[in-house]
Amino acid sequence: MRAYRAVGGSPRFVERAAGSRIFDVDGREYIDYVMSWGPLILGHANARVVAAIERAAQNGTSFGAPTRGEVELAEVISAAMPSMQRVRFTSSGTEACMSALRLARAFTAKSKIVKCAGCYHGHADSVLVSAGSGALTFGVPDSPGVVAAHAADTIVVPYNDPDALGAAFERFGEQIACFIVEPIAGNMGVVPPRPGYLEKARELTAAHGALLIFDEVISGFRVAYGGAQALLKITPDLTCLGKIIGGGLPVGAFGGREDVMRRLAPEGEVYQAGTLSGNPLAMAAGLAQLGALQSPGTYERLEALGAQLEHGLGSTIKASGKNVRMTRVGSMWTLFFTSDPVIDLASAKRSDTAAFALFFHGMLDRGVSIPPAQFEAGFVSTAHSPSDVRRTIDAAAAALAS
Repeated sequence: MRAYRAVGGSPRFVERAAGSRIFDVDGREYIDYVMSWGPLILGHANARVVAAIERAAQNGTSFGAPTRGEVELAEVISAAMPSMQRVRFTSSGTEACMSALRLARAFTAKSKIVKCAGCYHGHADSVLVSAGSGALTFGVPDSPGVVAAHAADTIVVPYNDPDALGAAFERFGEQIACFIVEPIAGNMGVVPPRPGYLEKARELTAAHGALLIFDEVISGFRVAYGGAQALLKITPDLTCLGKIIGGGLPVGAFGGREDVMRRLAPEGEVYQAGTLSGNPLAMAAGLAQLGALQSPGTYERLEALGAQLEHGLGSTIKASGKNVRMTRVGSMWTLFFTSDPVIDLASAKRSDTAAFALFFHGMLDRGVSIPPAQFEAGFVSTAHSPSDVRRTIDAAAAALAS
């Protein structure tokens, strides 16, 4: 991603950032919609988050022992997502998903997992199969180095296809430990779930003694304070988090039903550990950020900015006559360069990536930084202003015209 391989050209090296802006080493300024790939929901260098990190750093950066911060952050997460009765911190979303899958296999005593084509759950071997995001962008969805035996226990189905999911459980139900899914896909671009899809997933997993795992590394605290599960009113057995809960520092977490989580060491026999998991800097940043998100009107502001962007870009696209579609859920959004509705990986891949690359550089030349890949989500933050959005819409009109 950072090398611009998907769009060509030379990557911009960032010197600093503040609010909705990033500044590169050559002194150029951009309105930023990458937002560190989602964590910076309050914008760059938010004063509240930075102050919390500074206070924590003065007391030490890591201890290899429990701290108050990890307990407090776990309590905040559990209160926001009641399905997460217990929480275990990691240092990345990859670790969170990897650990949740191991736990699901141990709890159910089954070996197979089901995932969706185009959903990315980190780069652990068992889920780097028909992956989205960077793997899709580079055209190598099945990465070399993944042992065939690991991939053999991963069943891949199309996203938003309840019939395919049902067929997988009908054929392999007695062997399936879990279905892991992004409840709102963000790694093939933003693709919302179709009505009834996640309800069917909940029904099938419960009927076959499998666990339903929501990968909310992107959507957690982004689309709503309680994540996609609160927005969509679906209760998973396990949830994986990252991004926002660390305020821009490396972090991950997984959690869920108490009876399942009790199987983790040291109380249970399922091993999981990490030297810097729950480190005090990330915990402090996460507490500060989640505290700010509880302020009245925060998500209403994000929705209003997202709606302004969607309406403005929609009108611009229509006026341009170009084959472009916008998808959005709250402050997550993607422009797909295709005339077809995007509901899954296959429809996303019909996008014109060469046209997207031209548009990306056209936006960059006009002072707007969007993700340098067709199959990624853009993000609005509370630091963006209606003026920022208007400038972005004007830049898009000029970029499409060129």
